Amino acid sequence: MEITIRIPHGPEGVGVVGSADRNIKMLREALGVRISSVDGSIRIGGESDAVAVARSVIEQIGAAAGREEPLSREQVLDLIADESSRVRLGGRSHTPGASSGTLTWEGDLDVYAAGRRVVARTPNQERYLDAIRTNDLVFGVGPAGTGKTFLAVAAAVHLLKQHRAKKVVLVRPAVEAGEKLGFLPGDLEAKVNPYLRPLLDALHDMADYGTIRRFMEGDVVEIVPLAFMRGRTLNGSVIILDEAQNSTRGQMKMFLTRMGHGSKMIVTGDPTQVDLPDPGESGLVDAVRRLKRVQGVESVWLDGGDVVRHRLVQRVLEAYGDERPIETEAG
Repeated sequence: MEITIRIPHGPEGVGVVGSADRNIKMLREALGVRISSVDGSIRIGGESDAVAVARSVIEQIGAAAGREEPLSREQVLDLIADESSRVRLGGRSHTPGASSGTLTWEGDLDVYAAGRRVVARTPNQERYLDAIRTNDLVFGVGPAGTGKTFLAVAAAVHLLKQHRAKKVVLVRPAVEAGEKLGFLPGDLEAKVNPYLRPLLDALHDMADYGTIRRFMEGDVVEIVPLAFMRGRTLNGSVIILDEAQNSTRGQMKMFLTRMGHGSKMIVTGDPTQVDLPDPGESGLVDAVRRLKRVQGVESVWLDGGDVVRHRLVQRVLEAYGDERPIETEAG
């Protein structure tokens, strides 16, 4: 489907496309449409639902520009999320047992890694993916190699590709694993890159470098240290907190209260690998205990039988005992 929308010349037209075509770029990255601004018109092509969303958003941006009330980047992203939700849910019934949020799906993930579709490979992983699909807040708890982070990122990428989420936010505490790295050179991105690298690795398994770079430049995918989440509210987003065992109780409370309308949070961690000075201060341990009976929240435990890395990883975990100190209290 292809359409053409006429836009005014001058400042009002600039207000529609945004500075440096910002709004055009956001629509392209968020909806996957072909969109360009040429000679006083905007051309949009792609799947009919995505084109309908883009058209509605452009019209609303134009109306705001006509009132000399240009929309901010955040307001445009909210418009995209709201219109995507309206088009997606129009005339459809809610899935029984699902959460009230809009970030859900049916069937398999439309995500591939190394040329193969990403699927659950164990019963616990199946429970984990189902929990992510049907709940707004999920805790994935278990040892290394059980797919906690990988499956969470896969679900987020799927929701982004299906235009059900406008943004994916990947978060991680900046805590060293038993070593003091000291001063790190470079700008902010270079300083935090070592801590956030595992999330990038999972993302790179599912998308090429160019696509990830475009998503990051368009603010569709954001990778941020946990400390930088304070004061934010994220709507229509999938927010993943990785290595959550290294968040403090205060940080975890701060993180969980960042959830906005139509968002989904996935918290992953291994309570046997806490790198905080006082392991008893782990925000993951505290949150699983506090929220175990809260509606819309589900905790899924994975174990050595769910390890999908090299077969030696499972043997290493067995050798170290792989204790799970909060499982009995978490239920």
